[in-house]
Amino acid sequence: MSEPILFPRERRSPHGPRRRLVEVIVPVYNEQHVLEHSVRRLHDFLTTGLPYDFVITIADNASTDRTWDVARRLADALPPVRAVHLDRKGRGRALRHVWSASVADVVAYMDVDLSTDLNGFLPLVMPLLSGHSDLAIGSRLARGARTTRGPKREIISRCYNLLLRTVMRARFSDAQCGFKAARTEVVQALLPVVEDEEWFFDTELLLLAERVGLRVHEVPVDWTDDPDSRVDIVRTALDDLRGMARVRRRIMQGRFTAAVPSPRARASFGMAA
Repeated sequence: MSEPILFPRERRSPHGPRRRLVEVIVPVYNEQHVLEHSVRRLHDFLTTGLPYDFVITIADNASTDRTWDVARRLADALPPVRAVHLDRKGRGRALRHVWSASVADVVAYMDVDLSTDLNGFLPLVMPLLSGHSDLAIGSRLARGARTTRGPKREIISRCYNLLLRTVMRARFSDAQCGFKAARTEVVQALLPVVEDEEWFFDTELLLLAERVGLRVHEVPVDWTDDPDSRVDIVRTALDDLRGMARVRRRIMQGRFTAAVPSPRARASFGMAA
């Protein structure tokens, strides 16, 4: 397994003041056909559209095709890009691995197909960098979002999120959109409590964040379904239901909580240079 490269937390612009660092993780599994195009597109967008320093981390979770070769080639060609290889599958496992070691101010992730319009990225991270919020999620169900996807995915997504709101009392509208960000110190405090290593990872993280009183900001996004997606919708839905049942048990047992930075610390973060 490749270890993450640690970047210095103190980063300075040519004019002297400290620059914020945003790390964007792209978790991948057997994505050799789309990886290079997507990462180059993301790199170009962040270079021109993000007024902060950034790192793109390709997290290859046990691909069996040439994804790892493509990832290493991109890391060699583009200085802000690095590649990390894991020996086991799981989107949650890949995010946990990279986020746990990150020294960025804000960590984010997005799906490699870039189904979410990248113009939503700055509104996603700005509330975190300003100190307004602790986590931010792209939502395909919030007012103002524009989504193009088949009826099967639409129905399953809406039913799942309705179930979260009614059974788990979640206040966020879209748990599974692959477009999220968080303040690094906050997410690192939550990770030891989050058990899932696959698709329920996002939901569990958000449920825990709300339970301990963190602020979750929602950004309505434009999203277009990837017709080549290989996600097993039914299996994922069943895994999510099992995950909700597990979290409910932990809540009833008083074991679903975490120590997070104080509100005073959150406020001071927003005032940093």
